[in-house]
Amino acid sequence: MRPFTIHATKAIWFGPGVAGTPAQDIASLLGPRVIVVTDAGITRLRLAGPFIAALEKAGATVAVFDGVLPEPPDMNIETAADMARDMSATGVVGFGGGSAMDVAKVVALVVGSSQTLSQVYGVNVATGPRLPLVLVPTTAGTGSEATPVAIVVASRTKKGVISPHLLPDAAILDPELTLGLPPAVSAATGIDAMVHAIEAYTSISPNRNPISRGLAQQALRLLGGNLRRVVDHGDDIGARSAMLLGSFLAGQAFANSPVAAVHALAYPVGGRFHIAHGVSTGLMLPHVMRFNLPEARRDYTTIASDIFPDLAAASEVTRAEAMIDALSDLVPAIGLPTTLQAIGVPESSLPDMAGEAMQQGRLLINNPRPVTLEDALRIYQAAFG
Repeated sequence: MRPFTIHATKAIWFGPGVAGTPAQDIASLLGPRVIVVTDAGITRLRLAGPFIAALEKAGATVAVFDGVLPEPPDMNIETAADMARDMSATGVVGFGGGSAMDVAKVVALVVGSSQTLSQVYGVNVATGPRLPLVLVPTTAGTGSEATPVAIVVASRTKKGVISPHLLPDAAILDPELTLGLPPAVSAATGIDAMVHAIEAYTSISPNRNPISRGLAQQALRLLGGNLRRVVDHGDDIGARSAMLLGSFLAGQAFANSPVAAVHALAYPVGGRFHIAHGVSTGLMLPHVMRFNLPEARRDYTTIASDIFPDLAAASEVTRAEAMIDALSDLVPAIGLPTTLQAIGVPESSLPDMAGEAMQQGRLLINNPRPVTLEDALRIYQAAFG
């Protein structure tokens, strides 16, 4: 067994209602001046209200930055960081989906350290320290509360900040916060979590290890067994709980065994055409898996019945292909688009997108099968429809 390293979120609170009554430990951790980073939708729905009220009751002054955009631009971080500096913030909360949590992570980093945003892009470039950080997800998909990764759009290109400094001090997992998610959001975030687990399990990263693989398999059991349920019956708190925990476990898995070509090819779709991340990863998933099949067949065969228990009865010779076919059927069944053409991507843009995808070397290096520029273009052409 080869050496490996596990980085993890320090503390986790899980359960219905826990965000409305955060532990005193949370208030003590964040200190007297807290900035909550979120988006306008969370403010409109008042989802963060009970959490903020609890902090204020504990004596904290709370400021809210609710300008986070989907696929957050670097200016979101700069603006929120300026607000945090102006109030001499002692702690940062990311409350919302992956975009809000990613912005909060980087705000905590750049305000707490001497580094600027442009100086922290890349893998293990950030030196820290950061401000105390608590993350509260309101979707079940990104797993950002479990990862040392934040993704930012700068000049239409997605850039990553990857550092253990981004792991939060605490994650608060409250499935009640996900009850109001529309079916389309539940579908997109849920399929994204499945992509995280699949890519973590099959990653050829030197840090792929028994713990990350076990987390990925447990995540796939929870996600595969409940994704269609939360899309069709969004008020099912049991299914919502399973999805939220599955998303966290998938995030923990890929935090230590990084994702690969599905994400590399999805990034240009989101960055260029402002397509939700889960929509683009779900769309690219079956096409990348078919490309990877010659090298990933054994792993795909292993996890097939975790996602789709009925496939346990399928022949091992055909189980991997059957899983890819089942995932191809699942995407439209939960209401997501299945072709690039359907989401408005012009065919003429495919060569440039392939070039952009090849710039994601930190991801492609983890793919089970090497991807060339020509391969990337062929995968896009297959996904075009």
